[in-house]
Amino acid sequence: MTSGSTTNPLAALRGYLGTGAVHGRTTEAVTDAMREAILDGVLAPSTWLREDELAGAFEVSRTPVREALRRLADEGLAVKTAHHGTVVAPLSLEDVLALYVVREQLEGLAARLAATRCPDGLVEQLDQIGARMRASTDSTDGTHGGRADQLSKQNLEFHRVLRAAAANTYLDRFLGQVEHAVRRLPVSTLSDPERARQAIEEHDAIVRAIEARDPDAASEAAAQHMRRAREIRLSMLLRG
Repeated sequence: MTSGSTTNPLAALRGYLGTGAVHGRTTEAVTDAMREAILDGVLAPSTWLREDELAGAFEVSRTPVREALRRLADEGLAVKTAHHGTVVAPLSLEDVLALYVVREQLEGLAARLAATRCPDGLVEQLDQIGARMRASTDSTDGTHGGRADQLSKQNLEFHRVLRAAAANTYLDRFLGQVEHAVRRLPVSTLSDPERARQAIEEHDAIVRAIEARDPDAASEAAAQHMRRAREIRLSMLLRG
């Protein structure tokens, strides 16, 4: 197996394997472990996924690995080639742009539905996440990379809460796939402190529209948030 890293990613895979592997859920455990390794970038885009090597790394038979590869291919995280096996799905510039086009529409819909329903406690929950993001942005402790990682996780939490409030099973499924794709992007747009502050303000605009029970304003605020994120991402990619 090869990747862009000089270290062997196989050595880290065993740490992703939960207790399911010893409780009759080997296939699920291997699938979950590989998915998280791909989303974390341990298994980088275009890395070969060879059944025998993966089975050795996980200390399992090839059968659950083969099924895990099939499931990951169904999720779009792996690609089966005609004659050479399976690789981690690559990410092209076109893929990233397509992702943000879809995300803009879906996040706008999630915000619209959340504003329409506005379940009890939603605004307070979103405001609490916003407060934690501000604290992470303003913090002078730890490394900048650590703060960016924390902000990225808090940002994903904000959007998960939003889509849960929409209470639409299909939308939740589609945005879950979008989240997986976003997690695969190499560097968070929130690594730029100025962008982090802008994103928090954009989140606040979404929350205030939800609080006002204004679906149109909430949808537009969420769409604008995604358009700005796309602009920043494109700029980062073009800078290399």
